[in-house]
Amino acid sequence: MKSLVQATVAIIVVCALLFFVADRLESAGSAGSKDTITVYNWGEYIDPELIDQFTEETGIKVIYETFDSNEAMMTKVEQGGSAYDIAVPSEYMVEMMKEKNLLLPIDHSKLPNLQNIDPYFLDLAFDPGNEFTIPYFWGTVGIVYNPSLVADHLDFTSWEDLWDPSLKDKVFLVDGAREVIGMGLNSLGESLNAKDDALLRQATDKLITLSPNIKAIIGDEITPLMINDEATVALTWSGQAADMMWENEELDFAVPEEGSNLWFDSFVIPKTAANIDGAHAFINFMLDAEVSAQNNDYVGYSTPNAAAMELMDPEVIEDERFYPDEELRDNLEVYENLGLQWIGKYNEYFLEFKMSIR
Repeated sequence: MKSLVQATVAIIVVCALLFFVADRLESAGSAGSKDTITVYNWGEYIDPELIDQFTEETGIKVIYETFDSNEAMMTKVEQGGSAYDIAVPSEYMVEMMKEKNLLLPIDHSKLPNLQNIDPYFLDLAFDPGNEFTIPYFWGTVGIVYNPSLVADHLDFTSWEDLWDPSLKDKVFLVDGAREVIGMGLNSLGESLNAKDDALLRQATDKLITLSPNIKAIIGDEITPLMINDEATVALTWSGQAADMMWENEELDFAVPEEGSNLWFDSFVIPKTAANIDGAHAFINFMLDAEVSAQNNDYVGYSTPNAAAMELMDPEVIEDERFYPDEELRDNLEVYENLGLQWIGKYNEYFLEFKMSIR
């Protein structure tokens, strides 16, 4: 009997210790979540100094992770293995994340700096009322080139210029199905959101005729190549082109008149967020006029923050290559959520085109 009592007491003591440890761990976890946020963003898409400044001002530490595609970002968020407090998807991915119930509504009352955003960039079709998104950056897809290295008659105001025989083995393309197939569709005068097999076939066939001019299909590696004049022409995003032009003043950028992509990247709060208040604090911090102006100077993409633009170099915001006026924007298209079936087809046609390049 004595041994039984001792065993029972021992079990009670062990259980009490386990309960105490679990309670302390839970408390530590709760405290940690209040003092930390995890931000999931594109690479080279924020001034690192601002992350330190946010921590200094709020006491909230930032765990910063990056992704290289909307699809990779959504897969990670959907798996739920990491409790991201903020992510930065593009407009069509916002629609997909909403459909999958992956986002939390944003409390506008916690974002006094939201008033700094130009109303043009609010209440857009992919998120009416900005229920789930807050504008971060916007831009276009176009062609960056070195005028001194191409024929005089080429100014890339038309997609057709890419097919010029003088550009054999000189054209670089970004590695994106929507961008490249969209370019093919636009060059035919068609929508880059087409859901028509015949049009996709026609666009792909035309792209295949471009193959002799293609040097490579790559990602961020194109930036140093263009800066160092090791590349002549590239299909790229406007902000990436701005970075290149900052380093190499010989470069120029054009958005072809047949039309192109107008894109928007936004802050969202994933449903698995562990620090919702911290996420709102970070978004509001990034919406501050001075913070946004500094971030824009570092990143190079176009800002939707009207208050920040008042603090920026007039030469930057008056450059219609990167800040096209509303009339020019009306000739551009926002990527729509095409659905899994059509996204799969775009990827298939893109792969066929890539395989045609020797």
